[in-house]
Amino acid sequence: MIGCGGIAMGKHLPSLAKIPEVRITAFFDVAADRAGEAKAKFGTPEAKIYDNVHDLLYDPNVQVVHVCTPNDTHAEISIAALEAGKHVLCEKPMAKTAADARRMLEVAERTGKKLSIAYQNRFRRDSLWMHEAARAGEFGEIYLAKAHAVRRRAVPTWGVFLDVEKQGGGPLIDIGTHALDLALWMMNNYEPRTVLGTTYRKLAERGSEANEWGPWDPAKFTVEDSAFAMITMKNGATVWLESSWALNTLDVDEAKVTLCGTKAGADMKGGLRVNGEEHGRLYTKEIQLGSVWDNQIPNDSSEKEARAWIDAILHDREPVVTAKQGLVVQQILEAVYESARKGEAISFV
Repeated sequence: MIGCGGIAMGKHLPSLAKIPEVRITAFFDVAADRAGEAKAKFGTPEAKIYDNVHDLLYDPNVQVVHVCTPNDTHAEISIAALEAGKHVLCEKPMAKTAADARRMLEVAERTGKKLSIAYQNRFRRDSLWMHEAARAGEFGEIYLAKAHAVRRRAVPTWGVFLDVEKQGGGPLIDIGTHALDLALWMMNNYEPRTVLGTTYRKLAERGSEANEWGPWDPAKFTVEDSAFAMITMKNGATVWLESSWALNTLDVDEAKVTLCGTKAGADMKGGLRVNGEEHGRLYTKEIQLGSVWDNQIPNDSSEKEARAWIDAILHDREPVVTAKQGLVVQQILEAVYESARKGEAISFV
């Protein structure tokens, strides 16, 4: 485990600890006390804390590395791990830049090691149901998708989330990346044509006493607070992407998707709904995903992600989230930022 902060302690390590085939034996963090805490809670008796990444990567007993560090180090560490013969699961986004993401993909292909990106929302029950229905053709041709990642006031005020140099961006690259990944995966469409994007820093400079994680310092808020984009695909489909940590709206949703197809549509608004026309009448169906008694849906997407990732390694299968898919997501995110800076659409053709 490289990086033993909140995402490692709250997601990766608890999920890996539940997999019988996994032994968590090596930890590194720039803060040694965090690595020590992670080892004490999740490590095997013989687990080691390393003083540097290099020594960890060349430990012959380590076969798999999880990269849970700030965005600007994803590429450097992942590439070094792949070169050292390790399989790599890298936290989202794939990298700070598309060029770095492409380097990661190229090294993975050259070394033959598996590289996946941590988009755990694919493993939610509503996501899996919608994906299966889309693949079965139940929605027909999906020509419009909306990728939702909007918070009213939930700016992460810890760590380096507000640091543009470390992260490369704000809500777009943080939570917008999840929604965009879901949309492209549902559509099975990874061929963008043009991207027209806008970014804003309207509330970032005002501050907020009502923020979920406490007020932020506007002087240290160097990323956008909102970003929006219209993405057209080579087959003519459109993706609308909305992302914000702070927006004056009541229409909030995170890591959710709306699909519109020629046969039917679906969304994740307050549950999973399907809509269409049948026998001359419009219909709306609510899909029951949890218990038939109380409709409770277990939040086990991180555990499913970890299990699928380890299975891909054990059985030499392609990961559910491929590095090629992660690269396209990264290219679109970068195009949104570029479009916003230039005030014009960015073409992939």
